[in-house]
Amino acid sequence: MKPEKTTLSASTAEVTRLVKNWRALLDLMPQMVLLIRADGVIEYLNRSANKAFGDLKGRHCRESLCGEDGCQSLCPVRCGAELPSARHGAVVHTRVGDMEVEFSSVPFHGYSGDILVMVLLRDVTTLKRQEMELKAFNNDVEGILRLKINELKESEAIRRRLTQEINVLQRKMKECGASDGMIGSSRAMHAVRDMIHQVANSDTNVLIVGESGTGKELVADLLRVHSSRFDKPFLKVNCNAIHENLLESDLFGYEKGAFTGAMARQKGKFEIVDHGTLFLDEIGDISPRMQASLLRVLQNGELIRVGGNAPVKVNVRVIAATNVDLARAVQEGRFRLDLYYRLNIIQIAIPPLRERKEDIVELASHFVRHYSKAFKKSINFLPSSIIERLLTHDWPGNVRELENMIQRAVLMAKGRVVTEEELVFNDSVGEGGQKSYLSEIVKDIPGAPLRDLVARVETDLISYALKNSDGSVSQAARILDVGKTALYEKMRRYGIVAKELKKGPGRESREAT
Repeated sequence: MKPEKTTLSASTAEVTRLVKNWRALLDLMPQMVLLIRADGVIEYLNRSANKAFGDLKGRHCRESLCGEDGCQSLCPVRCGAELPSARHGAVVHTRVGDMEVEFSSVPFHGYSGDILVMVLLRDVTTLKRQEMELKAFNNDVEGILRLKINELKESEAIRRRLTQEINVLQRKMKECGASDGMIGSSRAMHAVRDMIHQVANSDTNVLIVGESGTGKELVADLLRVHSSRFDKPFLKVNCNAIHENLLESDLFGYEKGAFTGAMARQKGKFEIVDHGTLFLDEIGDISPRMQASLLRVLQNGELIRVGGNAPVKVNVRVIAATNVDLARAVQEGRFRLDLYYRLNIIQIAIPPLRERKEDIVELASHFVRHYSKAFKKSINFLPSSIIERLLTHDWPGNVRELENMIQRAVLMAKGRVVTEEELVFNDSVGEGGQKSYLSEIVKDIPGAPLRDLVARVETDLISYALKNSDGSVSQAARILDVGKTALYEKMRRYGIVAKELKKGPGRESREAT
């Protein structure tokens, strides 16, 4: 009996030790641990559970831990039923009072053989609050992002509208300013400016008409600058300065072998400026053959290279200019009516300088400033006597004549003021000389062919231009507004030699003797 009692005592002590150690271990756990009997009575709470719920030992879990949903919350038994197996091991979320908890349960047998359920709980109140805050923050962030995206969209719409308004204002500033290079504030020049800005942005062909020297090329430049093709190719062609046979290949290109020297296919200017603008000056002087070829381009948007058969599509805006009365040329059969209609959709007529003399002072002042700077002179005004002479002159050469005269006067001026000595007018054309010169020509009309009369006038004009340019053919060509090739051809025809008209020291000494 003694050994049995010793063994039982030892076993009891061992069980007590294990239970004590087991409970000490549970007390160290941060999670809340409860032991619940099969009848739902709480058998044990560890230190964490006791701190959270108070001393619930001996109380039924339904009364202490379950929520409004009864045993579906925390209690692992169903109102006296046997232990449920479906929920064992699963992590369940519920609420106990003000505490959010996650728990799991597992059944086991106690040391005395009774069935218990161990419930492990974790306080997730703070975690759930943080999750809710994070969710609310995410919702706020999404709302903020949507708000910012809407603001960005509104800002982009405002930016586009402002950009459009800026472009309109810049265009208006260009239209209202004098930086376009067109000098003159007369009513006639205001009308020209208005017409330029009204038609520039369209793709319609434009015909510029006006006497030589009125500034037709400047109008073409402004039409291009203010058009939607301002950043596309732009070429200028003086139709009168290129021989007819060369003009066709120059404008429309040629195929390999089309003529001697055509070693490879060559694009013409129409193809080079595709989607751009082509300025055709002196359009009234082109031949009937060229008129037909040009009509094809304007009418169908296609051309045929010299020596070729296949049409080539092009998209080119044509700006043409002439000092010829094309309507009269059509009546006389020198210009095609259909081509005239194609070119004359929009006509801009530049008035001659004699019809807008209120611009003369402004133009002269501009040229004085320009050439004073170019020649490094200190001339900044014109005397009233010079102004009076400028206003009484008829200006047959228009603005170009005025510019050339001011250029020479500034260059030859010895002081800071232009005198009447430096202001040289053309005696043969202007200030009454024009009438006397024409009178002499008119006297010879009876019995004299028109060809000879024209040759006489051209000879005098070319000689005058060469004298005033000191024998420079290039400068004389600019004065007469004609190509160098055409001028050389006329000089050869009339027997004019540039060297004989050059005024140098040697020639002046020979003339003196």
